[in-house]
Amino acid sequence: MLNKLRAGDKYGQYGYIFIAPFFVVLAIFTLFPMIYTLWLSFMQWDGSTVPASFVGFDNFAELIKDNTFWQALRNTVVIWLGNVVPQMIFAIGLAAILTDKSAEIKAAGFYRAIFYLPNLVTMASVGLLFYYILDWQAGSLNMLLMKLNVLSEPFYWLQDVTATRGAISFTLWWMWFGYSMIIFMAGIKAIPDDLYEAAHVDGANRWQTFRHITIPGIKGSIMYNIVTSVIGGLTIFDIPYVLTNGVGAPLDKALTLVMYMYNMTIKNSNYGYGATIYAGMFVIVVVCVAITFKLLDKNLADN
Repeated sequence: MLNKLRAGDKYGQYGYIFIAPFFVVLAIFTLFPMIYTLWLSFMQWDGSTVPASFVGFDNFAELIKDNTFWQALRNTVVIWLGNVVPQMIFAIGLAAILTDKSAEIKAAGFYRAIFYLPNLVTMASVGLLFYYILDWQAGSLNMLLMKLNVLSEPFYWLQDVTATRGAISFTLWWMWFGYSMIIFMAGIKAIPDDLYEAAHVDGANRWQTFRHITIPGIKGSIMYNIVTSVIGGLTIFDIPYVLTNGVGAPLDKALTLVMYMYNMTIKNSNYGYGATIYAGMFVIVVVCVAITFKLLDKNLADN
């Protein structure tokens, strides 16, 4: 028996060999860049062959007083809220409809695939698509609205603050509501059918069933989507960069945190301050995610 246990322990050690590549990749492509970026945030370096000089907390002191950084944070939050709120509402509504057995929707699988399809396209490609749609001279949106006599002349969509932010939020919503819908559908299908049958017997209508059974039953899925959307929302880059040609125009109202970090690091060759922006953004993301997880834990405890 002892020999069998020892053989089993020896056999189990081979598992470390199989999981080792994951940790090697994690260390090389995640942990090392994070540690190096943190080290670089205490330096002044232009990316040239000249060695970096240690400046201590000067970069962080400058970041706190940097109005552009705080403006980029506000822009990011506004764009994220304009995307995530309608995304959640739309995704939950569609998930409830497509999983409603009494509705007997034909080709529900086809609709699921169509709604999820935008999520399979790269964000840069989608951004370029909407850039040409919103072009004031040859954009299809202006042409359509002028054909319908809604506009008398072309409108500069990407030169208006509200329109630009709205375009970015709409593009992100269009890309991600299908993904959220799939998550919510999985959550709804996990709710026992007995609850819906009991509600039907008690005479509850669809709205009452949705409000008192479906929504409480998918709170875990809702919180999961919120957590992932917080992380993704605070790191928005591709769509606003393509739509504004990387400058965050007009008036820096479409400049996001990652765009600002990219511009300072790559365009201005200020690698030290760019790393400091990343460090500040990392702290903000961690705090937001921690708050969200705290709310999630409280919600699960209440349930």
